[in-house]
Amino acid sequence: MKVLMPNHFPLQGSGSGIYTLNVANELVKAGHEVMVIVPDHQPVTDSQFPTKTILFSDEKNNSAEVPFNFPCFTTHPRSAKTFYELTDEEIQQYIDAWRRHIDEAIKSFQPDVIHAHHVWITPYVAQETGLPYVISCHGTDLMGFEKGPNYRSIALKGAQSAHAIIAISNQVQNDAINAYQLPKEKIPLIGNGFGTDYFKLIEDATKARVLEEQGLPITDKPLVSFVGKFTDFKGIDVLLKAAAIYEKKLPGTRTVIVGHGGLWDEMQALKKELNLQNVHFLGHKSQDVLARIYNAADVSIVPSRIEPFGLVAVEALACGTPVVATNAGGLPDFINDKVGALVPVGDEKGLADAIISELANNTKQTKGVYANQYAYESYTWEKQVAKMVKLYEGAIAAQ
Repeated sequence: MKVLMPNHFPLQGSGSGIYTLNVANELVKAGHEVMVIVPDHQPVTDSQFPTKTILFSDEKNNSAEVPFNFPCFTTHPRSAKTFYELTDEEIQQYIDAWRRHIDEAIKSFQPDVIHAHHVWITPYVAQETGLPYVISCHGTDLMGFEKGPNYRSIALKGAQSAHAIIAISNQVQNDAINAYQLPKEKIPLIGNGFGTDYFKLIEDATKARVLEEQGLPITDKPLVSFVGKFTDFKGIDVLLKAAAIYEKKLPGTRTVIVGHGGLWDEMQALKKELNLQNVHFLGHKSQDVLARIYNAADVSIVPSRIEPFGLVAVEALACGTPVVATNAGGLPDFINDKVGALVPVGDEKGLADAIISELANNTKQTKGVYANQYAYESYTWEKQVAKMVKLYEGAIAAQ
């Protein structure tokens, strides 16, 4: 089977980008052919599958096809431009760029099916092609549907003409049913997966070695990790306020924060304001480095105000690390007291108390092995992509 996969974001730096990368890699492993289309500032040349790049301007690239940076629903390490600030002319330029590249890909690659990512512009263009297509709804597109009313008719056209819309969590499924006015059977639930090539138990990823690799002082004190974009809904501010509590209760506890985005300077300022001594901002890291950080951490934190799924939580579990997460979005679908803890949204004291409890009880040792097994039993990409292939087959048969 030949699958064309357009995504609004690069293959690194966003949850849906990593999702696309991993789904494409898994499809190739299973013997299918894949072509991906993504925006970026330079052509993508290092993937295991053909990748077409729509070149957007980052103010350094004079040969960009599109004269502005690629737009986002919230933020991205490589772009702070949002869909909501585009002019009508820029929206049309954006749609036209996707039309050109999808049309070119269809002519050269001749796909059997399109798997579009985000219920947004790419499904709208996909429905114009006449090819069967499915969509992955990642949740940020639902935020965009609410925040960007001038995109709603486009999103609805793409949604309602699709064979199916994959919902990545129960919360996303419920919200998609209401937003896109579709029956539940058109919006099947297929959770995210994790890359088993990276996220696993790594024997040499000890705390001392990983801290040294990141240029941090070596310590045997507890290590707390966070991975995510620097945007408001990820709740980094809540984690920093919680750190101000647990640093006092458990002196020497170190917190590493991985990621980047629009709130970078603001979070740096909040760290200084709270006088946090052992919080370290590491910036964006590749998947292989993330896996080592997860392995080294005693607990991983997902303090999101809303989280369509929470892939970073599954990745941490796969690395044998308990997760403290908020009771929001897709996180309650798979985080429980056997693998970590759930806390209320925006409650820094509740978050700090849960982190202190996990660290004080050394749950890395008591919950870690089960967390790894739990992730591998239910959330590998192999299992999730097998479900997607059945949807593709159904879409092709219904054509």
